[in-house]
Amino acid sequence: MNVRQKTISKEVSVYGVGLHTGKNVNLTFCPAPENHGFKFQRIDIVGQPIINADADLVSDTSRGTTLSQHGATVSTVEHVLASLVGMDLDNILIKLDGPETPILDGSSIQFVDLLEQAGTIEQNAYREYFVIPHNITYTEEDRRVEIVAMPLDDYRFTCMIDYNSPVLGSQHAGINTIAEFKKEIASCRTFCFLHELEYQLKHNLIKGGDLNNAIVIVDKEVDREELDNLAKLFNRKDINVAPQGILNNMELRYQNEPARHKLLDMIGDLALVGMHLKGHIMAARPGHAANIAFAKKIKAAIKKEKSKKLQKVYDPASPALYDVVKIMEILPHRAPFLFVDKILELSKNHVVGVKNVTMNEEFFKGHFPGAPVLPGVIQIESMAQVGGILVLSTVPDPHNYLTYFLKIDKVRFRAQVLPGDTLVFRCDLLEPIRRGIAQMKGVGMVGDKVVVEAEMMAQISKVKQVVEAS
Repeated sequence: MNVRQKTISKEVSVYGVGLHTGKNVNLTFCPAPENHGFKFQRIDIVGQPIINADADLVSDTSRGTTLSQHGATVSTVEHVLASLVGMDLDNILIKLDGPETPILDGSSIQFVDLLEQAGTIEQNAYREYFVIPHNITYTEEDRRVEIVAMPLDDYRFTCMIDYNSPVLGSQHAGINTIAEFKKEIASCRTFCFLHELEYQLKHNLIKGGDLNNAIVIVDKEVDREELDNLAKLFNRKDINVAPQGILNNMELRYQNEPARHKLLDMIGDLALVGMHLKGHIMAARPGHAANIAFAKKIKAAIKKEKSKKLQKVYDPASPALYDVVKIMEILPHRAPFLFVDKILELSKNHVVGVKNVTMNEEFFKGHFPGAPVLPGVIQIESMAQVGGILVLSTVPDPHNYLTYFLKIDKVRFRAQVLPGDTLVFRCDLLEPIRRGIAQMKGVGMVGDKVVVEAEMMAQISKVKQVVEAS
């Protein structure tokens, strides 16, 4: 079923303080056009630079997720992004007049309430989903982190945390569908251990922190003097340890609130993939660094799947546009160094050619004769000859020209090519031919599998010029 993209119907704003910077900040959610995605804008900086919500732009994950682009940064973006995904939105511009989003109560619920207040509108463009095609995994053995995305026609999360803490213990949280986000996850607040809190206070790392925006887990013995000092730091009359092993600054909203908040962070971090996802995400001991690394793996899978869709599969048995006789009228090569058997397509910007790989070719006598495989240099030469047809088709008298390599770049051999295979090459111009110099991207396929690809630069010269130059 096609789902239309969504944005909000009006601007809505919230004011708060950044957890780490301690700076006051106004954050405004703004409607955005179709295919805009999620973007942040630093309106307090000259030029008001925009920062895309993109995993490739993450510059720090030590104390939250920070994005950097165009000389600007925005920190602690995960709670905001989680609210956008949880509210099923597609296109939002988030304007800020500071370097960090407001921490508010340490969860996403106030952002969710704000977005609900704005209301949503459907747009004309349809939403694009990335449906997880197969298991995608990420592990960190030293931290015992394991994350896997599995195929599913929905967006489901399961999360487990275990910090070897007798107070916190091992906790699990999950939602069956992202539609449960508001009810089950959005109000779950960030948490830290008491020893972390003391370290951050000592090093002035949480300038905007107070006991209203974090659950503090007491993971060590504390005396009255230490509790009194904390009370003074946070301007409280009294602080004690509650029976659940947390400071009595707040009550837990759920018994497993810390695990639910880790799930919230994961939803926000995976928004940096840049597409709505369909799959079941299962994570053990996730954190921001692991989430971002995993998001990049999903982005790589998206790129690979898109490449497959864009890569047309040609039938090598299709009628030839140019047979080998016609090819020899254009190319100067002859057997045994003519590697193009026919041309299937030719336009001003691309060409498709075929090479049949047979065991009786000369090089197989000496190239791994016990395990014959088409040499990579022959694959590149074959690709270049196909590209030569494209280049020489731009001159009225191709038999008077020769084509020479100037550069070969980004060569990738992705699979072996064996006798009996039929190689289909497609070469596309990367830019218009200028002064006889052509830049092309070439891809070689056997069936629907890419086996070789490269970028090539070549120059065509008249035969007379070549003779004179020699």
